[in-house]
Formats: sequence, structure tokens, C-alpha cells
Amino acid sequence: MVERIQATVNSFRQEWQQASRRQSIMALALWLGLATLVALALASLIPMMLSGSVQLAGQQNLRHGFLGGMMGLAGTAAGAALALSIRSVSAKTEDAMLGFAAGMMLAAAVFSLIMPGLEHAATLTSQPMLPAIVVVAGLFLGVFLMLGLDRFVPHYHDQVGECGVGCSRLSKVWLFVLAIAIHNLPEGMAIGVGFANGDWSAGFPLASAIAIQDIPEGLAVALTLRAVGLPLMRSVLVAAATGLLEPIGAVIGWALTGGFQMAHPLGMGLAAGAMIFVVSHEVIPETHRRGHQTAATMGLMIGFGVMMFLDTALG
Repeated sequence: MVERIQATVNSFRQEWQQASRRQSIMALALWLGLATLVALALASLIPMMLSGSVQLAGQQNLRHGFLGGMMGLAGTAAGAALALSIRSVSAKTEDAMLGFAAGMMLAAAVFSLIMPGLEHAATLTSQPMLPAIVVVAGLFLGVFLMLGLDRFVPHYHDQVGECGVGCSRLSKVWLFVLAIAIHNLPEGMAIGVGFANGDWSAGFPLASAIAIQDIPEGLAVALTLRAVGLPLMRSVLVAAATGLLEPIGAVIGWALTGGFQMAHPLGMGLAAGAMIFVVSHEVIPETHRRGHQTAATMGLMIGFGVMMFLDTALG
């Protein structure tokens, strides 16, 4: 058994090395994104460990961020549970629901991450261009991270099939679950970043919006898992479990932004870039591939409007 596991690990490592050599730019993007996450997290956590405690304000922000991530998990679980009574939905309805989720994610990236990030950075410097530079740098770091994960982590997309390294060693179900995990991680990070500075007006609307858009996503995931052969109850449980990445991502997002003052707007840009990448690279192409562009676009616009309203009413 141990020899088999070791052989699998060695084979995967060799395949990863070969893929990295073939796609060196993508590998560099992944390592750059991961290195940024680690550096920001260490800059935040090392002073806390040296002092032996987390300040009360930091504890409260972490707790709020984690609870916001749990809202995302609850939304995913609620949507997955709907699959117990809704055995199927039309392709047009599913594309409209995913379009709604995409619209909320886009609006959240703009109104709850990019704009507050620019405003916060502007309070830290008198240089007029520096806030935009910091947030844009964060945007591209988020894109690099997600681009690298998309290219190297094994997962499955309906429109393009298997992606990443080592797909042949995993079932289609787990490849799809990994695809959703890659999707949910930046949402959780965005929630954690939103609460990291103690700004309830930014964090709560963002967490609420992500929780709402996770409901149709959870239903779509459960129905898709059932369509690929998983039993109904297991489909619901696995779909709900994909939401666990939201509170985990929220803790990561909180850890990214406490090291130095400019880390917060940089982290907000990073989370926004990751979310925008997911919407453009995965969600919108998926909603348009079956010829329901109008329904998907209307869903996107409604979702965008709902998020604007939530940001105004709750912010």
C-alpha cells in the first residue's frame, strides 16, 4: 500500500515537472501568486506569534470573517438541499441562475473590494497614483494565482473537459468537485478580506451577496453531480461540502491583510482579481455554451443590480 502511494506521488511529481517545463509562464504565474499569499500571510502572522496573542480587534475581525464564510457555506448547503425536491431544471434556467451568480460576483468585486480598496489606499498615501497601482497589482496577482491553479490543479469543466495535471488518476466526480473548490476559494478569501479591516459596511454586504449567489450554485452543483452518476443524497452532501472552502478561504483572506497597511488594499485587489477571473474564465463561458446567452445575460444583470442594492442598503 505504501509503495503504491509512493509510486503515485512520484508519478504525479514527474507529470507536474513535465507540465511546468511545457508551460513555464503558467507555472511562474502560479508560484508568483502562491508566494504572494505566503508572504502576506507571514507578514501578518509572524508578529502575532512573536507577541504571543492576537489583538482583540484582530480576533473580532477573524471571527466576523469566519462567520461570513460560514454564511457562504450555509448558502451552498441550502442550494444543494433544494436538489432533494427539485430533481432537474432546464438548461435555460440553470444558465440564468449561474448568470445571476456571475453578476453578483462581478458587482461584489467592484463595489465591495476594488472601490473600498482604492479608498483605503488613498487614506494611506498622498501620492495620487499609488492607490490604483496597489489595487491593480493585487488584481493581477489574483489573476496569476487563479490562472496557475486552473492550469495545474486537476479538475473538470463541461465546456473543455479535463484540465490540470493528473486528471487520469481521479474520477470525473472528484475532478468536478475540485473545479468547484477552485471557484469557492476566492469567494471565501474575498469575505475574509472584506472583514479584515473591521469594516462591517464592506464585509457584511459582500458575505450576504456571496451567500445568496451560492444558493443557485449549490443547486447546480448537486444536480450536475447527480447527472454524472452520484446517488442523490451523496450528491447533496458533496455539493454542500464544497462550501467548506468559503470559511477556509475567509481565514486565509483575513491572514493576508494584517501585515502592513498597504496589505489590505492589495489583498482586496487580489480577491477581486480572483473573482473576476472565475466569472470570465468559467461562469460566463459555461452559461453561453448552450445557446442561452440572453437568459444568462439577463440573469447577470439582475444579479449585478441586486448586489448594488445590497451594497447600498447594507453598507
